[in-house]
Amino acid sequence: MDLKNLKDQELVKLFVEKDSSKAIEVLVERYKKQLYSYIFFQLKNEELANDIFQETFLKVIKSLKKRKYSDENKLLAWIIRIAHNLIIDHYRSIKKMPIVSNNKPDYDLFDLMGTKEKSIEKEVISEQIYKNVKHLVALLPQEQREVIVMRHYVGMSFKEIAEQADISINTALGRMRYALINLRKMIAEQNIDLLVG
Repeated sequence: MDLKNLKDQELVKLFVEKDSSKAIEVLVERYKKQLYSYIFFQLKNEELANDIFQETFLKVIKSLKKRKYSDENKLLAWIIRIAHNLIIDHYRSIKKMPIVSNNKPDYDLFDLMGTKEKSIEKEVISEQIYKNVKHLVALLPQEQREVIVMRHYVGMSFKEIAEQADISINTALGRMRYALINLRKMIAEQNIDLLVG
């Protein structure tokens, strides 16, 4: 039987009832990219993100073994909630919340000049645009930033975002709307070009 074709609930059941390490491996593989993206975007530190990522799955495994998971078809949202709580615990332990700086980003747009190969130039510009957008997202208020991250980096639906953040769908949509308005405003103010050649 190919476990990769099983649904989340079937894998959870297999893990809980048969203590199948293969089932948990499939779940980790299924959600590692989305989860790591969410954690890294919140912490902006690769080593710390790796630690929180591992700690999240250890907590997931312990919770599953104790049969604490009961939200059918909402496994990713539940895993992200665990990660989110671990991130909050981390910031509480260092007694400060992340500070958003308005300093200039640590890159120079003039570094992009002088590239001769068109495809390489486009790749560099795309990477620069990604850095620019990431920098602008980091400047958003925390509630708006979280909605952007969950929607565009993790790929969650607005229903999942609402459940994760414990808000209504309308509030999640509103935060997304204000986040996009703020991003457009910052792009205009900083005169950032988001088009690739």
